[in-house]
Amino acid sequence: MSTGHSSADAEAAARLVSFGMRPKLLPGRDVVYGELVRRYGEDSAFKQLTHAVAAGLGLMVLEVSTQAGAVLAATDESIFEIKMDTYARQSKIRERRDTEKVLHGLIHLATAALGYPRPDDLANDTYIGRVSVEQVDGVVREACRILDERAGGNKDPLADAPELEQAWRAYARRPAAAATKDGRLASDTTRGMVARALRFLSEQGFLVQVSGEQGGTYRTTPRYQVQVRELAADAAFDELLTLGVVSVPGGEGSLRATASDTL
Repeated sequence: MSTGHSSADAEAAARLVSFGMRPKLLPGRDVVYGELVRRYGEDSAFKQLTHAVAAGLGLMVLEVSTQAGAVLAATDESIFEIKMDTYARQSKIRERRDTEKVLHGLIHLATAALGYPRPDDLANDTYIGRVSVEQVDGVVREACRILDERAGGNKDPLADAPELEQAWRAYARRPAAAATKDGRLASDTTRGMVARALRFLSEQGFLVQVSGEQGGTYRTTPRYQVQVRELAADAAFDELLTLGVVSVPGGEGSLRATASDTL
């Protein structure tokens, strides 16, 4: 039975998906990419075909727009999925693996919250946020202080304490900064960990470095905004926010509010 799609249509849909896997390429910089994005927005059959091609590769299309391009997310067990435990294993941190995952998750969560501190920021397609290594580190350390107060200042947690508690204690006792012999920021310090996270997000096309100030300052991109909107609807994200571990100075809203307001 004919589906109404030609081999040329399938090739075009696959090409659009492939463009989305090149995170730093934008439709405005490539004529073919721009035309495929336009076709996606105007041709519902082509849109469905693109989603089907992506699904066959274990990918989900979050958005396709001129500003963000084709924004994709890997589904569970996809070969393209970057698992947090894999990300954590690539670091030089010597804590328990489960603790590492939560710790790195807190860093990425703080980055998202700082990038879009108010619901209106996340809803506004023209908004551009800024984050720095020092800001993210400061937010996570403030979270550690709040959690320490909740624990009553107990310095000797039980061996079976929740992984979040293990993680914030591990973060709090690690030095914020220390230089290597050649003057670089040591990777096993908290700012070294944050710097790695921001570089990773930059490599994925989510952030763009604008200066070396405050350990490295970055601006957000439309791709990152799409990803954070998706993250705001995730149950794990909501659970972490419920714990009140993210503090954004001067912010009157929260990403948790955005989940119900805009999604």
